[in-house]
Amino acid sequence: MQLTSSVLGVCCSHYTAPMPLWIDHLLTLLALPQFGLSTVFLISFISATLLPLGSEPAVFGLVQLNPELFWPAILVATAGNTLGGALDWWLGYGAHKVADKYKHSHTHLRVLDWLKSLGPKACLLSWLPVVGDPLCAVAGWLQLPFWPCVMYMAIGKFFRYLVMTAALTGLVQWW
Repeated sequence: MQLTSSVLGVCCSHYTAPMPLWIDHLLTLLALPQFGLSTVFLISFISATLLPLGSEPAVFGLVQLNPELFWPAILVATAGNTLGGALDWWLGYGAHKVADKYKHSHTHLRVLDWLKSLGPKACLLSWLPVVGDPLCAVAGWLQLPFWPCVMYMAIGKFFRYLVMTAALTGLVQWW
């Protein structure tokens, strides 16, 4: 049976029309200043987990639309990203409990020894792309002290947001 374009058009428009309206409404709602900080918090939290999502565009976008929210956006993004890193720590801690029976390769053992020698200060590197979030999980895996790790995560993440947002804002103003 062959569908004509008119039947196909009616069928598709029936099922897809509500989606763009819903997305437009959500984006409009999230762009409002009163919801912008909560959006930055949520995106920063999710991006600190092992999910591949960057939070810098959300922070930068909010600051571009509302320059007076520069410091609140930096602080909220830092808090969300740090809490996401703390979740990674707990996931690593739990994973260690489950996987104690498995052996590690020589390379993994060297990296783990290096991280153990650095201790919680290794979490200063949690701001790094690709390796930063798993680093928080490994800190939990190694059972490094939770609160010092969270403190170092917060310091590293705060400076990342501060430097990146200030640089992008300055670049846009210069351009």
